[in-house]
Amino acid sequence: MSKTAIEVITSVQRRRRWSMAEKERLVAASLEPGSGVSAVAREAGIHPSQLYGWRRQLCPRPEAAAKFAAVRIAAEPSPAGVPGAGAIEVEFVNGSRLRITGAVDPTMLAATVVALASGGRRR
Repeated sequence: MSKTAIEVITSVQRRRRWSMAEKERLVAASLEPGSGVSAVAREAGIHPSQLYGWRRQLCPRPEAAAKFAAVRIAAEPSPAGVPGAGAIEVEFVNGSRLRITGAVDPTMLAATVVALASGGRRR
């Protein structure tokens, strides 16, 4: 039989209830330049994941609104010189055009469609 240390837990520690002011103070301390979440959490006697949870709760990030760009499917055939098979052509209301051939990254395509639909305006 090997000699190993055994920890015996005789009672359950009571969970501390943190007030909103204490949470805000710790979150503010973790957001200061040069400070780290781990150091602030260690100093307060909590796990860093708890502090990250409070940061998510108290500093919500604005969700990006879903963007929609209306397009019209053209009935007329493609003009001469434009490949027909495997090509996507989009003409926007503002006159901008987009032609896609071959494999395309969906994220890049969505960003391009939004940029063209906005007419070059920054949002």
